[in-house]
Amino acid sequence: MPVHRFSMKPLGPFSLTAARDYFERWPEHEGGLAVAFPVEGWQGTAAAVVRLREGRVEADIHCDAALADTAWKQLLAALSLDFDGTDFPKLAERDPVLGKIQRALDFMRPMCSLTPYEAAVARVLGQRRSIVQQRAIRKKLADARGDKFELGPLKLAAFPRPQVLLEVDAIPGVDAKKLAQLHSLAHAALAGKLDRERLRALPYDDALAELREMPGVGDWTSQGIMLRGAALVDTVPDDGATQQAVQFAYGLKEQPSHAEVLKRAEAWRPFRMWAVVLLHIWLRREGGGPRRDALRKPRRRA
Repeated sequence: MPVHRFSMKPLGPFSLTAARDYFERWPEHEGGLAVAFPVEGWQGTAAAVVRLREGRVEADIHCDAALADTAWKQLLAALSLDFDGTDFPKLAERDPVLGKIQRALDFMRPMCSLTPYEAAVARVLGQRRSIVQQRAIRKKLADARGDKFELGPLKLAAFPRPQVLLEVDAIPGVDAKKLAQLHSLAHAALAGKLDRERLRALPYDDALAELREMPGVGDWTSQGIMLRGAALVDTVPDDGATQQAVQFAYGLKEQPSHAEVLKRAEAWRPFRMWAVVLLHIWLRREGGGPRRDALRKPRRRA
């Protein structure tokens, strides 16, 4: 399969190492990180090796030529590199608490899913399961039905494209109802309803409402699809974990409401989601993670 090389200089601070250490780890390969993934449009799959070299992000993408540009755009979105982060460090001037966390975490940007389709599958599978369990199921699906790549000694398997997922009639550890929900997500992806650019173009509340029409997708799942699948930059989720992260970072006596979080988050514009991700990581690293007994169900918007 041909190899296509892309390169760009990040706008603002960027650490590939920090992303690797705190998010779903891609395997190391030849001085970079490797990943395989279905390409939106679903006509094929790509594998990529991403490196940070002399201040530039480089990617060697293994795929058909017709898929290369789309695959590169997906990588940039997944690494939060398709947004100008030049002013991200300036948030510290408006919010010293967040600035301290930014510096401690090397001004990390979120690492997101390669597609909203994969984010949706991960969230639906993750309901009532641990992260370890849902990742194990996804890996088994990739190994069994995903497209395979061999990059020297490294073997990669991509998550199955939606049309392939529709052919799966049983998944160990997944009941028939959950499998039907996954098939519904596959149909939605093939219909273009989980296209990243389309979701980004919709008003946030409209996108959430549309996603909640899909079987198995509620408030928590729809927000995850948008924030970590569509890779939004300036949105604040309405969930208990975010409220706890704010409470911990700012030393608040009580867990704040969503309205109170939004008021504080005005200082984080236009990087509110990036700031939220840092607060979540800080809570897990320094505070032991969110307390499940205080995870309030988000209020459904009209």
